[in-house]
Amino acid sequence: MAHMKHPKPTQSRNKPSSKRSSGPDRVWLYGRHAVAAALANSDRRLRRVLATRNAADWLNGQAIEASILEKLEDAKPDAIDNSLPPGAVHQGLAAEFFDLPRARLKDACAPAIAEQPVLVLDQITDPQNIGAIFRTAAAFNAKAIIVQDRRTPPLSGALAKAAAGGIEAVPCVKVVNIARALEALNDLGYETVGLAGEASANLSVLDPKKPIAFVLGAEGAGLRKLVAETCTTLARIPIAPAMESLNVATAAAISLYERARIQDKE
Repeated sequence: MAHMKHPKPTQSRNKPSSKRSSGPDRVWLYGRHAVAAALANSDRRLRRVLATRNAADWLNGQAIEASILEKLEDAKPDAIDNSLPPGAVHQGLAAEFFDLPRARLKDACAPAIAEQPVLVLDQITDPQNIGAIFRTAAAFNAKAIIVQDRRTPPLSGALAKAAAGGIEAVPCVKVVNIARALEALNDLGYETVGLAGEASANLSVLDPKKPIAFVLGAEGAGLRKLVAETCTTLARIPIAPAMESLNVATAAAISLYERARIQDKE
């Protein structure tokens, strides 16, 4: 087992805690896979990491540098609880990091590659859905995920845990205006495909040789009018009439799978 430091005194819930005093450039990640992926990410700057004995034993079996494992602070589960939001399921492991450097659209999305689709999230705000989309995007080798800056929750906490390490593998580009981001993607050579139930075409007719960016809207509201109009194509996922729509994370997974399936046939 790696050497573990004794934890610093942890404040009780009715006193200011580290989660309240953290600046906007610092985030807490928790859950074994989310923390392990972040510890293995050379772009992350670690501030501190808390681990129970069992979690530390598990972490020793992961691909983490010994110099990082030496920074583990031995902590009881309730001590970790006090550093996190109430109800956080941390599995005995939590770490505070400085946030990832901000990704720029051109840097993250160029060059456009047919085998690496981009996902664009139009006003999707649920952390669990966004986390699940990151996890799926990483599984299908997506090039980047583009989100609206002021509408998207921080890439930490429950979102990062749902992503299971996906936020370390797929760049997140935060933009002010989604429609302008789509125009920038078009200029880079992407076909921007908005998912819409009312579309006449379905995903199977898309050119597998052309780089693609899937644009997903919030459940219920769907794509905003200007965003839909800016897309080069609208396409639908065929589903039974009895169901009005799919969960947005499910729609993202089906779209990425269908894209990979069509390309495999070429």
